[in-house]
Amino acid sequence: MPRCKSCKEKFETKEFLQKFCKGSIDCLTAEGLYKLDKHKKQKDKERRLEKKVLKEKLKTKSDYEKELEKIFNHYIRERDKLLPCVSCGAEAGHYKLTAGHYYPAGTYKNLRFDEENVFGQCWFNCNKNKHGNLQEYRIELEKRIGTDNLEALDIRRLTPKHYSIPELIELKQVYKEKIRQLKR
Repeated sequence: MPRCKSCKEKFETKEFLQKFCKGSIDCLTAEGLYKLDKHKKQKDKERRLEKKVLKEKLKTKSDYEKELEKIFNHYIRERDKLLPCVSCGAEAGHYKLTAGHYYPAGTYKNLRFDEENVFGQCWFNCNKNKHGNLQEYRIELEKRIGTDNLEALDIRRLTPKHYSIPELIELKQVYKEKIRQLKR
């Protein structure tokens, strides 16, 4: 026999999943409030879902690019967290790590999400104060990706690349999965 959620007395159920004994006005009131609360929670859940769907419909390509950029940069920081700064060689863990682009993402949008163009870099010294410290970056970049890949990167920077929204969504999933793999 279940116990009433209001008065805590044992009672015989007359309905499926009955939670209140309905033996007093207090128990009936408690049951009514319980059902109202349950209904309110369901409506709130539906509203949140509708809002999420509507918000997704209103997203622009720029919104998708910003989302992907956060995930991509997180991936780069996770990938390179044990490596020294690509520009100055500062030891890992001794600086705030950022995803430093050899070819700037603002100018070369086609290389914004290119793994061979982006490496872990100390934020304050190289990325902020030395604007990427590009002379030193190129020397280390050649060591990390090789001369042939660096020359290919130099050529790729001149080739325009425009991502569609479905491509951005797919890349977002790819980099989320890569982050999961790195954290294992």
